Amino acid sequence: MIPIKNEREIRIMKEGGRILAAILKKLAAATMPGVTTAELDALANDLCRQNRVKPAFLGFRGYPAALCTSVNNIIVHGIPSNTPLADGDIVGLDMGVLYKGFYTDSAVTVAVGMISQDAKRLLRATQEALDLAIKIAKEGVTLGDLGNTIAGVAVKHKLGVVRELTGHGIGRDLQEEPSVPNYGTPGKGLKLKMGMTIAVEPMFTLGMPDTKLLKDNWSVMIKDSSLGAHFEHTIAIEKNGCRVLTN
Repeated sequence: MIPIKNEREIRIMKEGGRILAAILKKLAAATMPGVTTAELDALANDLCRQNRVKPAFLGFRGYPAALCTSVNNIIVHGIPSNTPLADGDIVGLDMGVLYKGFYTDSAVTVAVGMISQDAKRLLRATQEALDLAIKIAKEGVTLGDLGNTIAGVAVKHKLGVVRELTGHGIGRDLQEEPSVPNYGTPGKGLKLKMGMTIAVEPMFTLGMPDTKLLKDNWSVMIKDSSLGAHFEHTIAIEKNGCRVLTN
């Protein structure tokens, strides 16, 4: 059963999502060479307290931090550490908040100092895929349409599409139905309906898209150690489009 939200519930999610967007913007601005991801996580916790929201990931299935920090070849769920970020790194900042009983979830991949042209291409393309998916999302569009749009951007830029991880529904729970893959066949799969709220999150790689789980049981690494990027927004489906809730 896929939960459908009413307008009041979507407004609450939008309020929480606006707070989350402001927090992520401050975290991205603080991401620079010499800073540790543990320091970014501490800042994330402080910003949650200041804004009276609960960090959604902290304690979720045992996750030990408020912020996922995925550096270079870690595509998602990297645990913050005391290792300083270096010039040329890229780092995915993925975070959710709980506000008035509803969750929102968003992610951005950030350049640390000066990055390579290939890394820039990867970040631009992954952001482009998210933007295009948001542009076509509306009632009646299928998950296959969304996934095909996302994968098409990867093909255009000669990038890998991670298939082992997906987006998801979100609302009263951090992860709800449906799963939202980053690949698909046009016209196939679940049709989106008004009131659905989903997290759309393209994940692209410079090399092959296969992944493996590291020994910490959270960090997901790209098997060939190529760079990976991850961007995400929570959106609400409407009749003639969608509403981005995390901006």
